[in-house]
Amino acid sequence: MDPSIIQSLIEEGLPGARAEVRGADGVHFEATVVAEAFRGKLPLARHRLVYATLGDRMGGEIHALSLKTLTPDEAA
Repeated sequence: MDPSIIQSLIEEGLPGARAEVRGADGVHFEATVVAEAFRGKLPLARHRLVYATLGDRMGGEIHALSLKTLTPDEAA
């Protein structure tokens, strides 16, 4: 899996989100996601929103995804 595909899936699944995804081995990735949709949500709920954009790829094509999730205010 290419990091740019994961980035596109996240950004399409969370309107207005900005994602930066890294991963050199094709199965382990790190992502920083900034989205207004995270406002008022605890970290677990934020992660679930991101995982939902990736669907069945999680645990399959994407073995591991380390997430940093921020609102736009937190990212500033």
